[in-house]
Amino acid sequence: MRDDLARREFWLLAITAVLVLAAGLGLRDPWPSDEPRFALVARQMVESGQWLFPHRGIELYGDKPPMLMWLQGGFYLLLRDWRVAFLLPSLLAALGTLACVHDLGRRLWTRRVGLYAAWLLLFTLQFTFQARKAQIDALLLLFITLANYGLLRHLLRGPDWRWWTIGWFAAGLGVITKGVGMLALAMLVPAVLCVAMGWRRPMLHVANPRFWLGPLAFVLALSLWLGPLLAAVMGSADPGRHAYLHEILFRQTAGRYTASWDHHNPPWYHLGVMLTLWMPAMLALPWALPAWWRRLRRHDPRYLLLLGWWLLVVVFFSIPSGKRDVYILPALPVFCLALAPLLPGLLRKAGVRALVLLFTATLTLVLLVAGAGVLLGEGSERVQGLLERRELSVTAARMIGIAVLVMGFWGAAALWRWGRRWPAQVLASLLALVWVLQGLVVNPLITDSSSGRGLMREVGRRLGPDVELGLVAWKEQNLLMADRPVANFGFLRPWPEQLRAGVAWQQSAPSHRWLLVQDEAALACIDRGRSQHVGSLSGRGWWLVPATAVRGPCRSEAERAAAQPAESSSR
Repeated sequence: MRDDLARREFWLLAITAVLVLAAGLGLRDPWPSDEPRFALVARQMVESGQWLFPHRGIELYGDKPPMLMWLQGGFYLLLRDWRVAFLLPSLLAALGTLACVHDLGRRLWTRRVGLYAAWLLLFTLQFTFQARKAQIDALLLLFITLANYGLLRHLLRGPDWRWWTIGWFAAGLGVITKGVGMLALAMLVPAVLCVAMGWRRPMLHVANPRFWLGPLAFVLALSLWLGPLLAAVMGSADPGRHAYLHEILFRQTAGRYTASWDHHNPPWYHLGVMLTLWMPAMLALPWALPAWWRRLRRHDPRYLLLLGWWLLVVVFFSIPSGKRDVYILPALPVFCLALAPLLPGLLRKAGVRALVLLFTATLTLVLLVAGAGVLLGEGSERVQGLLERRELSVTAARMIGIAVLVMGFWGAAALWRWGRRWPAQVLASLLALVWVLQGLVVNPLITDSSSGRGLMREVGRRLGPDVELGLVAWKEQNLLMADRPVANFGFLRPWPEQLRAGVAWQQSAPSHRWLLVQDEAALACIDRGRSQHVGSLSGRGWWLVPATAVRGPCRSEAERAAAQPAESSSR
């Protein structure tokens, strides 16, 4: 590629990536799942100054290492805007991942291949979706991809001891972001296999003393968090801190892998994830498989390392019973890198072009039908049910319907005008428009109902400024979106215990203390006739309970059943 052409195409990629990934930044609040939890933990870090031991309400939060929450809190201190700060780590991580993929494709093959790999990754559904979410997975993806970048630059284009060391350090950062970050080091397995089979040898150089800079950098990255944490726990007599250390180092890592307690799925689950969420890149897979096989038979180590690592990741996450679609995300950049060199030839094949056109036409039809259904069926029972569940006004629903119709009309017009000549470009333009309009139009309209801001605003309106509020059986968005300091009585604590603690708190100042109680946790001791149903959030009803609405002891059915024999015998 000529330098001027390469610069233009790079800036087209960069500008498109920012538009697609950042559209709507600052226009919405955190949504379930996970986003309100991490934003709440980050906010409590900022407010309390306790950055080493994260809290969710009054309890220590030991499900995940605090890397994402540190970044969210740090960006808030810099920008003073939570709506931007909670999403910024994922946005920057996604852009960094694209940069790694682009540059690695350029170095392993050509500038054009680097561009193809980045374009493939940008418009793969799972990548774009996760990049626009404030979850840990986009940040983990960056560190694993950066680790792969450093290792592959050394192994395939080395020796490059600086990038070898950076790769190990990035893997360590991945571990303190989410325990599976060390998977990046599995890249050494196909590298060793390559050496054992006598192919063009990757630059392992185990005998070189600089080889050990990598493991040292890995340990250094781990110690950035584990060092202060272990020192603080070992120097403390607080049993809660010791329990936190055990939870986060053992139960949430080894325990979750060997004895998963949630998200149970069959061994082939991730194959289905890749065949669906890795669209549209996966459309080329039937033609890519024989092409990869031919390159492996020619002993090309680039494909052995990329495809071998992809296979190892799939196998690793297929072993435990607990599986989620995001687990397989770290393998996506490597898949795009392996596919990118084949793309020019594949896009000339009639079958590939037909599949791309069919995918684009199907997406266009779905958008047209959905948009028309919302606009033309405003009085229908289905649309009314949707409006009630999402707590949307008719005006908001109409605007969403118009936005979806615009997406569909653009897809139809682009297919008619350019579909046969440039099918991949038409699909990319449609996906870009979908993501941009979702961020700029759809997300702001549904953020109140999705984030809990609308519910908590109504709670604040009904209570007035001088009333204290306590939460029972709460979700993170209740505490995050409250307009006043709020009392909580534990998050993981059983709901009947929370309710009893809340009632005791309320009775100490009954005239100006109310409880917000989730519908399922409002036991028989709550007189709903004297309480106020304030709305719903994520399919759950919520009640404002004054002190006058509490009657008798608050016990669950099981507790009452267990208490009856004891009460009978005492009589």
